[in-house]
Amino acid sequence: MHGVSDGAEEKGREGFRRRFHPEVDAARWSDWRWQVRHRLGDAQALGRVLTLSEAERAGLARRGGGLPVAVTPYYAALMDPDDCQDPLRRTLLPVGDELRRAAGESEDPLDEARDTVAPGVIRRYPDRVVILATGVCATYCRYCTRSRLVGGRVHAAGHWDQAIAYVAAHAEIRDVLVSGGDPLMLSTRKLDTLLTRLRAIPHVELLRIGTRMPLVLPMRVTRKLVAMLKRHHPLAVSLHAIHPAELTPEAGVALARLADAGIMLAAQTVLLAGINDSVETLRALMRGLLRNRVRPYYLYQCDPIPGSGHFRVAVDRGIELMAGLVGHVSGYAVPRYVIDAPGGGGKIPVGPVTLVGRDAEGVLLKSHLGEIYRYPDPPEAKRSL
Repeated sequence: MHGVSDGAEEKGREGFRRRFHPEVDAARWSDWRWQVRHRLGDAQALGRVLTLSEAERAGLARRGGGLPVAVTPYYAALMDPDDCQDPLRRTLLPVGDELRRAAGESEDPLDEARDTVAPGVIRRYPDRVVILATGVCATYCRYCTRSRLVGGRVHAAGHWDQAIAYVAAHAEIRDVLVSGGDPLMLSTRKLDTLLTRLRAIPHVELLRIGTRMPLVLPMRVTRKLVAMLKRHHPLAVSLHAIHPAELTPEAGVALARLADAGIMLAAQTVLLAGINDSVETLRALMRGLLRNRVRPYYLYQCDPIPGSGHFRVAVDRGIELMAGLVGHVSGYAVPRYVIDAPGGGGKIPVGPVTLVGRDAEGVLLKSHLGEIYRYPDPPEAKRSL
């Protein structure tokens, strides 16, 4: 389905609904709650709409009690039903490689347990915290950093009182990221309650919501939800975007509603082998995000959770890919390539080397075309702080 026009994509999604859910009209299909109730999660359900490979069948059969499988009908309609290498399929359907554990992998690679300061509250930086508002998502990415927690095994909503009390007691906290799981899986009323309580804390300046819903379940971004979010400015949405195929007309409507409401939109992307690890794919994704008024923010190196080896891209390759963005797309479309350091070191930027030397006259800089330029900065220009 990838690479065709928006009109053809729309016909494909409409055809999917009519073929596999003929009893469902367009209004029900567009109801996010219906989509959640009818997610596909086993070989029988997925095999109805996709030609499953042996690797996918084996992964579904051997998954055991690990990270759940859940695919919304909307997102399933975006997948190529006959290609097991389809990038969207590979992000959500398990394969046998998921059971292989390599050196350096960890259930909690970022050591979030060490930085958990109250139930459901992670604090790694002095002025901000993450609140895990829920343990469920609309879909479960196979490379998820919090695969040890999500899927309903953690019910963080019951800890909201303690989480809010912690934030209120620490005046240095100015930025709160509401994450999970996916906070937009909460009802609008419950999410409003949480945001209202956080907004009532005088020293909290910025609220952020980390979500994948505008891309995997865009019908969740209703006018009612957006009207509620608009009451909690300044508010930002940190979007998780993986592939340009996700930027459908439906996603465009969802993102436009958020942007029109004055909500700041930024995107983070995990670099994934065989999914988005090409210059062409990343350029298309970053340009597409900008067209939807979303600022690309982070390109993450995949975290080393158990069974993630088949997703991880060599860091040197990641640097090459960044070189294919810098100078070739708008500066607004260039994210920061970061490694969230294992062990809790935080986000550390990496990227192409542009400062390549110094001589008596200044510093030597390499452009995106590989040409060397000198900026005048003689040694005597150094100043102590």
